[in-house]
Amino acid sequence: MLNDGLAAAATTAVEQCMALDSSESCVVVTDDKRRPIGEALYEVAAAITDDAALLQYPPGTQHGEEPPTPVPAAMADADVFLAPTTKSVSHTRARGDACDAGARGATLPGITEDVFTTGLDADYDTIAAHCRDVLPQVEDADEIRVTSPAGTDITFEPGGREWHADTGIVHEPGDFSNLPAGEVFVSPANANGTYVVDGTMRPHGLLEPGQQLRFEVEDGFVTEISDDEIREQVETGAEEVGRDAYNLAELGIGTNVGVTELVGSVLLDEKAAGTVHIAIGDDAGIGGDTDAPLHLDGIVREPTVIADGEEVALPQPE
Repeated sequence: MLNDGLAAAATTAVEQCMALDSSESCVVVTDDKRRPIGEALYEVAAAITDDAALLQYPPGTQHGEEPPTPVPAAMADADVFLAPTTKSVSHTRARGDACDAGARGATLPGITEDVFTTGLDADYDTIAAHCRDVLPQVEDADEIRVTSPAGTDITFEPGGREWHADTGIVHEPGDFSNLPAGEVFVSPANANGTYVVDGTMRPHGLLEPGQQLRFEVEDGFVTEISDDEIREQVETGAEEVGRDAYNLAELGIGTNVGVTELVGSVLLDEKAAGTVHIAIGDDAGIGGDTDAPLHLDGIVREPTVIADGEEVALPQPE
């Protein structure tokens, strides 16, 4: 028997976000540490369709790592997939191939029961409306500059790469979202400058007041990292893919007005309205051409975003 919080969140995910129909198949992909959330999603799905399955495997070791061999086939064969996992499968070939095959899906990387119940307690139609407001302000810009009181001053050149809106509304074949949702993002072709994370970033979680992580970026690659633990993660990735591990992978703008404060979960905090997030590593799944075994997002508080000289009106928490 599901508790009320998990049941309500799972219902929002399966019914509002995914719009699962009784004629469709659905697979929930989870791991040993996220099984309660996987079971909640499965129970809601199984009440809608007889063609529902729950697939569980041991937790991975790194975000962006490919899941075990049976998982990609199950995702690609389903009409709908949901993936509450400890390590993110958002930026994997398995996820990309599934969407290319026509499956629509959502990943919930690093999700906890608290974040699940908080982040899915939202009106995703409202979040989608904020995405639709932000997207036209940035999608045709040649240059995006982001500054912040903590010292961020970095310029991105999308270079013709497509901006995406992660609305949480996943109703069409091939659609994909990261739940909890709410961001507009791009994998830039180039970037130069400095960004200072003063919100949330793995492995630290929510940073202490005054704590800052500083990154220098030149010609689309991170060249200096102030934090030893994050630097070690990137260096480990570089042992496998070389310089690509240092790729400046993403600029994202949060549009989830229901997130009123940062809680230490990258999955939720990167969606917070009034923030931006910047990522290092893999961007192959979001419109770039770099395949790397990591994707490290850092949240920047109180940003100013300027697109071709015009300040972007950012949504703010309710």
